[in-house]
Amino acid sequence: MKLRAILTGFTLFASVLVVGCNRNRQEAVILANQGDMMVDTNPGDAIQKYEEAVKLDENHAILYKLAKAYKKKEAWDKVQSTMQRAVVKAPSFANYWFELGLSIEMQARKPEKGGAKWSDAIEPYSKCSEVDPHDERCSAHVADAFYYGDDEQKALQKLSEAIEKRPADGDMSKKCIDDPAIECALNHYTTLAHRYILADYYKEAEQVLNAAVEMADSNDKRLYNVHTLLAEVYGEQHDTDKMVKSLEKARLVREDEPGLLFNLGMAYSQINPPRKADAQARLKGFVARACTKEAAKYRKECDQANTVLQKLNGPGT
Repeated sequence: MKLRAILTGFTLFASVLVVGCNRNRQEAVILANQGDMMVDTNPGDAIQKYEEAVKLDENHAILYKLAKAYKKKEAWDKVQSTMQRAVVKAPSFANYWFELGLSIEMQARKPEKGGAKWSDAIEPYSKCSEVDPHDERCSAHVADAFYYGDDEQKALQKLSEAIEKRPADGDMSKKCIDDPAIECALNHYTTLAHRYILADYYKEAEQVLNAAVEMADSNDKRLYNVHTLLAEVYGEQHDTDKMVKSLEKARLVREDEPGLLFNLGMAYSQINPPRKADAQARLKGFVARACTKEAAKYRKECDQANTVLQKLNGPGT
């Protein structure tokens, strides 16, 4: 009888615990829903709701919502600590590892505001790739972590992996342009090419950029970066004709970019024989756009443009 009484008492106690846990979860869901309704307009109050919710039930989904709210306020240290709790609860969620890595990266970008280092982001980004090998964001961002952590070769390898995982943007192209937060394959191509250029791997950069031209939509404005980088490669290879052609293609994408007008005008003046009229037109366009309001920014280029214009028998201003 005593044993039965003890067992009965334990059962009642366990039932009370279950009821209490269920009630906490229900209240946590209600608080989280309240946070959802205000997070876009008032992330501060949403954070308070989410914090109250996770005290009742430390559910990984609510922790993720809390981290996203902190992200809106750019409280990256809070995002980091919250996502560290989330990945413990749900280590199979690649996106959680990505957000953890991103929170560390954003702090590393402003070292004066915290102690996070680029190398600290390598582990969560690598874990993201391990959990979801098809998520090219992880490879692209871990490449930055390696690059700024002074491992250039590893950075190039990871960027190449990002391109292999997503060889083309396809239907994502417009979304990539409209929303900078969305990772784009074309961005990976240009970043990899830029890294190759910095390392003096011009042939590799040329190959990557030509592949980018082939995969991109001809109306994609981001092709401006591809063509200007190609022009830089051809300039380093002393292939002036190809450099000019690449700059002309870039101009079709963004016609009035001051830096492009300067580079194109200088290129026209340097080819053999010089395209005098074209050089004058581009350099005059540059002077008109950049040597007034933005004179301080382009002081060196303005001096060079006016000097070349004088040699070409054209007025500088």
